[in-house]
Amino acid sequence: MNLFAEIRLLILDRLAALAAEGRLPLGLPFDAVTVEPPRDAGHGDMATNAAMVLARPAGLPPREIAALLAGALEGEPRIAGIQIAGPGFLNLRLAPAVWQGVVRAVLADRDYGRSAIGAGLRVNVEFVSANPTGPMHVGHARGAVFGDALASLLEHAGYEVTREYYINDGGAQVDVLARSAYERYREACGEAPEIAEGLYPGEYLIEVGEALKQRHGDALLHKDEAHWLDEVRAFATGRMMAMIRADLAMLGVRMDVYSSEKALYGSGRIEAAIERLRGLGLIYEGVLEPPKGKTPEDWEPRVQTLFRSTAHGDDVDRPVKKSDGSWTYFAPDIAYHWDKVERGYDQLIDVFGADHGGYVKRMKAAVAALSEGRVPLDIKLIQLVKLMKDGEPFKMSKRAGNFVTLRDVVEQAGADVTRFVMLTRKNDAPLEFDFARVLEQSRENPVFYVHYAHARVMSVLRRAAEAGIAADDATLAAADLARLSHEAELKVARRIAEWPREVEIAARGNEPHRIAFYLYELASDFHGLWNRGHDETALRFVQEGDPATSQAKIALARAVSVVISSALGILGVTPVHEMR
Repeated sequence: MNLFAEIRLLILDRLAALAAEGRLPLGLPFDAVTVEPPRDAGHGDMATNAAMVLARPAGLPPREIAALLAGALEGEPRIAGIQIAGPGFLNLRLAPAVWQGVVRAVLADRDYGRSAIGAGLRVNVEFVSANPTGPMHVGHARGAVFGDALASLLEHAGYEVTREYYINDGGAQVDVLARSAYERYREACGEAPEIAEGLYPGEYLIEVGEALKQRHGDALLHKDEAHWLDEVRAFATGRMMAMIRADLAMLGVRMDVYSSEKALYGSGRIEAAIERLRGLGLIYEGVLEPPKGKTPEDWEPRVQTLFRSTAHGDDVDRPVKKSDGSWTYFAPDIAYHWDKVERGYDQLIDVFGADHGGYVKRMKAAVAALSEGRVPLDIKLIQLVKLMKDGEPFKMSKRAGNFVTLRDVVEQAGADVTRFVMLTRKNDAPLEFDFARVLEQSRENPVFYVHYAHARVMSVLRRAAEAGIAADDATLAAADLARLSHEAELKVARRIAEWPREVEIAARGNEPHRIAFYLYELASDFHGLWNRGHDETALRFVQEGDPATSQAKIALARAVSVVISSALGILGVTPVHEMR
């Protein structure tokens, strides 16, 4: 049940009837007609822009169309009041029975809030994709939470979703990892390690070196790099990926597919992707113009193999092969994305760190070219996380050598708190993670505030059981919900009615932070109703000696908990049943 969608269909039906009667022109475009909550709740429950967007194609003043529509809606039992506002907006006030019906719908349908807008569509969400050179840092944690919550949100909206991790194991960084691990291997064999500049200094490689010694003894000592590099690189990369998988599991993040960059080399897939672009007339040999601004001293014009990415919205064409014949970093990324296109996805989503902002246009251009515009690519940039405690920068142990790890944060705050807080800001906005604030019990802490709302509902259900009041969902759904008539109660029901709409808006925009925002608003409305019950006994959920009224009020509380639980599920957070 999506009440906003239902009222929109009602309005479209009335507009079509007006056209059939000759009072509006036939064939008017209705796609831009919306029904949404008004900015000012005092103006009504819902507002539609129908008259505004149809004025030009109809050739009529907006207020004239609004008057026609208002007249056509008169007598509709769900609508208790209609008002024309401003230049032609139509504000609607719905009958209390409508909001009471929302409560019943939540209790009768455990899929309340789920959507079918993505039915039949396959989406690939690639996220984290950290270099396998060490443990994940706090920035990776934010990207992991965002990607996982986005995937869950899309599933909630009916999409078939694949969560994918692209292992960057084909570049020079894994050779650096191998050399770093070899020094720890030498250390395990009793020699002094030489952690030269450019190698990874983190203590996490000590155990890798010890594991290499257990496997090889001293057989790799004093050998040329060519003798041990491949073996140590594969071994160290495998150990790092095992660490990364464990960290993701600690955060409650799962992946469906792990793809390897290294596997692309020698497979012919990079060559095939470039030939695909060549066949489209988008590969040529040329010389790039010098970089804008100050030209680097080591820059010189040279002939390279270039992708004509400017044909698909990029600022400059991009090299795919260097003058020495080797592939650029961009080339395997093109091949990897073509592989995703070939797997039949209808949409691709990449979650990148903010430092990859310069990669967005070229990657979108490549996917647009490879799919000939059929498959959209949305790239979400994740801004930095600033760790704080009591308003001051917070430094933690740095086992990784030079950064705070994902594991450090989760061990301090817990997975649920970490996940929720990471979604309290839009992905492209900087985030402050204050350890003192996220663990305090106050309204200023959204994690606590939402959990407390759910726990309060659970306490109501326990009190109902103690009073002998039947409070299972089937009984509550059959209760006399007309007893929910107070404005504070209807306000909560209105917020519940927004849940299906919020899911669809968030899914269409790939914006899981909207779910966290909605949760806070729902919790705020519920706490407001609860607190009013301290002074107004008629608003308390359990009414002494009146089981019928109690069941109606408990039904509202239970509906709140159902929606909270559903929304927290999207965020990957477990609802709390009792606060300690």
